[in-house]
Amino acid sequence: MRWLPVLYVAALLLLEPATPVEWPVSFVLIALPLVAAFAHGPVVVGGATVFAAVLEGVLAGTPCCAGREVGYLWDRHYVASYVCTGLVGVLGMILAAHRVHRERTLADVRFVADIAQRVLLRPVPHRIGSLHLESLYRSAAAEARIGGDLYEAVPTRYGVRLLIGDVRGKGLLAVETAAALLGAFREAAHDEPALPALADRVETSMNRRAVLLGGSEVGERFVTAVFAEIPLGEPLVRVVNCGHPPPVRIRSGEVRELDRGRSAPPLNLGVLLGEPYHVDVYSFRPGDQLLLYTDGITETRDPAGSFYPLLERLRSWSSLPPRELLERLNQDLLAYSGDRPQDDIAALAVRLPADEPLLPLPAPPG
Repeated sequence: MRWLPVLYVAALLLLEPATPVEWPVSFVLIALPLVAAFAHGPVVVGGATVFAAVLEGVLAGTPCCAGREVGYLWDRHYVASYVCTGLVGVLGMILAAHRVHRERTLADVRFVADIAQRVLLRPVPHRIGSLHLESLYRSAAAEARIGGDLYEAVPTRYGVRLLIGDVRGKGLLAVETAAALLGAFREAAHDEPALPALADRVETSMNRRAVLLGGSEVGERFVTAVFAEIPLGEPLVRVVNCGHPPPVRIRSGEVRELDRGRSAPPLNLGVLLGEPYHVDVYSFRPGDQLLLYTDGITETRDPAGSFYPLLERLRSWSSLPPRELLERLNQDLLAYSGDRPQDDIAALAVRLPADEPLLPLPAPPG
């Protein structure tokens, strides 16, 4: 875009001698300031305006252009062209100044969004004890950096506790709900010895927040989530599912969804049923990998409308470590959707290496 004014002038200079008309194509130099305003500031646009007017005069006063025998430097049509070029140049400078201001404002907003994302969705540690972890987050909107999808990994004395969630809706309310949920989880993960108690405490926090917010959508402010716990020294993983897509365990080419059909309602809807949370226990041996994800991944569609075949893809990537796995998943989702993301996505990959000794978890603060 920055070279567009130069290419525009070059094309006109090539067309000028090849156009056998009395009124040459140099009149379209009037648009040069607007062309420059696409990618340059008002100073450059002002210079382009002066250059366009001078070049118009040179072309008009040159008898050889377009087969003319005399020049038309001060012909009334060319004088009108000079005036119009000046007026368009003023308009182009105004537009360029407005565009530059908007770009700076957008850059400031994106900077603030980046800071907010680092606080809300901070990258998980690449290693906690013997576990290797990686996270992935991508917003469907290019202008957005944060949304309602969330994840977290917290080392506790009970083991490594994981969370993946998806807040209903979009916008500021979804971001506020995600922040409240993450705050409750990060605090309660160190205190509650049992995974159902942890989910219940987060549920209570979400209910309290919904009541304080008020409004007509209190009952609809819910979050689907998966709580998982990998205890140190035990070859298992505990899972509490609250209406969320089940985690996937990858083991030596075998890909299995960890789902026994006992999913609880989403958070903030559990009070409607009053049922206790169920814990499902699965084996998690050295060499296994666990993938937690949001439904933005499985609901991605190709141009024909087919859903993304996550399990099929994971079978061919079963040997990849967490970082390469999530990178391949992200690239494949973009290619599958035709580079048109349809929803926010978040994923958390955890692997227990088979060839490394077990390491103790870091001591919790205090």
